[in-house]
Amino acid sequence: MNETELLFTDILNCNRLSLYLNKDIFLDRAKSFLVSCVLKRRIRGEPLQYILGKTEFMGLEFKVTADVFIPRPETEILVEQTIDIIKLLNCQIVKLLDIGTGSGCITVSLAKLLPNVKITAIDISQKAIEIAQYNALLNNVSDKIRLIHSNLFTSCNLQVTGYDIIVSNPPYIPTAEIETLQPEVKYEPHIALDGGKDGLDFYRRIINKAHRYLKKDGFLIMEMGFNQKDAIKNIFQKSGYFEIIELINDYNNMDRVIIAKKREREWIN
Repeated sequence: MNETELLFTDILNCNRLSLYLNKDIFLDRAKSFLVSCVLKRRIRGEPLQYILGKTEFMGLEFKVTADVFIPRPETEILVEQTIDIIKLLNCQIVKLLDIGTGSGCITVSLAKLLPNVKITAIDISQKAIEIAQYNALLNNVSDKIRLIHSNLFTSCNLQVTGYDIIVSNPPYIPTAEIETLQPEVKYEPHIALDGGKDGLDFYRRIINKAHRYLKKDGFLIMEMGFNQKDAIKNIFQKSGYFEIIELINDYNNMDRVIIAKKREREWIN
């Protein structure tokens, strides 16, 4: 649905077909005022998802507020690739770590779509953790998810060599570029956008420590931004801890997901 359809189906509490079948319906004063308020907020550039307080991802509904990054369709590719890897693993239960869970869209989708996963999801934002918890309850998967307030790997509750897969959609916008982004994006939490001077800070931090938390032959699956493929491949190669398995393009044929497998080598804990 387009934005207008999303707005009116939400306000009128109807589906898209009913909206057009009843296109001559009269809006009472309260609903007319609500539409006016929403349109004013949208004209100022506020994302419709924040105005409505929800969005759809992988066919599921998620609560979103200005405390979390709005899930993008491109991130569905990350989820789909993770599902493919999980299906190939010969594990009765697959243990997964989601770094920077935000709204919980990746974690909740995986928990909903796969019967054999136990997921630990972490985020530096306590408010994001609370929203992810709400979304886990909303989609009836809270029993499969453990949410932890943590700045990457700092929490003592994370398990060394405890995970089959680590997945992450980290912040990857270079700091200087944030002010040049579309007005809608500026409404989103800065902490979910800022990837440091070159946009690669979180890739370095995650790649250089993730091996400690992965089981033998574990996978690290990450989303990446435009024109970052070669730099991220270089970070993986310099670490010496991973072998790059596959690079996946998005719907616009741009590099979007990188899949790497843990190498066996000596490392100091």
